[in-house]
Amino acid sequence: MTYETDGKTMYLAEQIDELKAQGLFNTIRTIESAMDGRIIVDGHEVLNFCANNYLGLANHPRLKEAAKKAIDQYGIGPGAVRTIAGTMSLHKQLEQRLAEFKHAEAVITLQSGFTANLATIPALVGKGDVIFSDALNHASIIDGCRLSRATIVGYEHNNTDDLRRKIAETTEYGRRLIVSDGVFSMDGDIAPLPELYEIAKAHDILLMVDDAHGEGVLGRGGRGIVDHFDLHGKVDIEVGTMSKAFGVVGGIVAGKQVIIDWIRQRGRPFLFSSAMTVPDAAACLEAVEILEESDELVERLWSNAALFKREMTALGFDIGHSATPIVPVMLGEASLAQQFSKKLFENGVFAMAIGFPTVAKGKARIRVMNTAAHSQSDIEQALTAFESVGKELGVIGS
Repeated sequence: MTYETDGKTMYLAEQIDELKAQGLFNTIRTIESAMDGRIIVDGHEVLNFCANNYLGLANHPRLKEAAKKAIDQYGIGPGAVRTIAGTMSLHKQLEQRLAEFKHAEAVITLQSGFTANLATIPALVGKGDVIFSDALNHASIIDGCRLSRATIVGYEHNNTDDLRRKIAETTEYGRRLIVSDGVFSMDGDIAPLPELYEIAKAHDILLMVDDAHGEGVLGRGGRGIVDHFDLHGKVDIEVGTMSKAFGVVGGIVAGKQVIIDWIRQRGRPFLFSSAMTVPDAAACLEAVEILEESDELVERLWSNAALFKREMTALGFDIGHSATPIVPVMLGEASLAQQFSKKLFENGVFAMAIGFPTVAKGKARIRVMNTAAHSQSDIEQALTAFESVGKELGVIGS
């Protein structure tokens, strides 16, 4: 593409050209079908190993039916922010059911997991306070920390010894907060939440975990990382999302009643942005019902992931240290990752390259997202494509 530019925008065209030269320009593909294990992308039917649709609920007939019924009863959207005229009975039902599901005192829902972090962190800490943040935390946590105006002290990824050192070295503070992802989305590893809890308890520091990729994946029936480690009532704030395993969209903040009540008073995305739409809230409610009824989808997800990991390792791929269904296929250079993704697509597999700034330079990869929507034959077909492309590009031996 050639851009028409003037003096005010020339630098943008130059930076885009630089991204393309470095293999970092993100070409966004278009999906032309319902989200599922097999989808139509740019006119081609392909196996979908890109989406966060862990349990295959994004196209589940029960969720679609719940959304349709809710539209007939309540319309499309609330038409206001929650604090003025946007709180509908569906929102209250969803928050109550999520609190029961997660064994939390209370839950507040927001428009997305991203806005949940933007609402929560600045509401809890501010100028003069200190946040201890894992080095690989998600961008939404980073942005929430910046907006708070608190001092941000990073600690080495999942390194609790380094966290202890940083706490000991940080002597000037008002309030303090430790924040970490639960499941790290690019590597698939899990935060050492029990150790983080012990550190937070010993130093009387608020503890917050963002469980976006643990919701519907970890814990009994997908109840998340707090349930996984049996830390109910001990982790102060658990942020999550309904846009991944739940198959819909929306953010969750679960925790102590006093914290949730305060976010209702001071969480800016809650106060100043319109509420979740009616069909979204209704579909999320139905997703909770499905997860409470059976853990079949969660078990299928983990079974598919185990098969894929085992066979990819046998083929000779470097898949990092994932402890979840997220499988990073480590390739190094962004240009190689983009070429690998293009070749996979030609072989019927949709799995996008991930490069800087999402991951560090030199750490480009294909991030494979296994789901319960895949059959065993889907997994085997994907493995065949990875083997073929891996040999063609010299990533694995012939």
